[in-house]
Amino acid sequence: MTFNGNWKVDRNDNYEKFMEQMGINMVKRKLAAHDNLKITIEQNGDSFHVKESSNFRTVEIDFTLGVTFDYSLADGTELSGSWKLEGDVLTGTFNRKDNGKQLITTRIVQGDELIQSYNYEGVDAKRIFKRA
Repeated sequence: MTFNGNWKVDRNDNYEKFMEQMGINMVKRKLAAHDNLKITIEQNGDSFHVKESSNFRTVEIDFTLGVTFDYSLADGTELSGSWKLEGDVLTGTFNRKDNGKQLITTRIVQGDELIQSYNYEGVDAKRIFKRA
């Protein structure tokens, strides 16, 4: 499957502004910008197993396309939502549990890069990963 593999963060685009919009404090934003995030994705049909490993935590997530699940961001923000696959784009639509506001995340593989994009309250950001 397209997303399968080990991915290591290579660079960020507007990530600091995105985290600020999310309400993440300055110290956590500075740390998160250098979290050395690695993602392992295993897709089996409509089911995904994702392992996220950074300087701060390791978490494993299992989800099925279209099925709502709960997730906690590294800063403790609680979300609930689901992923869907449209063509070669994996789109996650999540609502924050604390304020109900929506976070949209997309993942797409282009060449040797996994591009993870975020939108929260009109602020867009990207994290670009290379195959590890």
